Amino acid sequence: MLKGLGGLGDMAKMMKAATEMQEKLAEVQAELGRIVVVGESGAGLVKARATAKGEVTGLDIDPTILVASEKEVVEDLILAAIHDAQAKAKARSEQEMSRMAEAMGIPPGVKLPF
Repeated sequence: MLKGLGGLGDMAKMMKAATEMQEKLAEVQAELGRIVVVGESGAGLVKARATAKGEVTGLDIDPTILVASEKEVVEDLILAAIHDAQAKAKARSEQEMSRMAEAMGIPPGVKLPF
């Protein structure tokens, strides 16, 4: 297509690859917004739902722990469940990005997005 123009042919290939990577990254980001992870604390008494992007979308609190004298314990359990959900979201996000990078031939260990 661009014969005789030196490195411009390679540049066109690089631009096309960059555009494809950008499109794939956008697809993965959208998928991360649909994936739901659940963090737990207190042996499942408190559960926090989050997207793989880390956005907390809901809480489930077992009503048996809602005792006024245990307010601080409940608050700690809620925070622990949220932190667990966020950690799982981060791990899932890294897994999905790694899978995308591998599919595109990017060496393992390269962090995406750049």
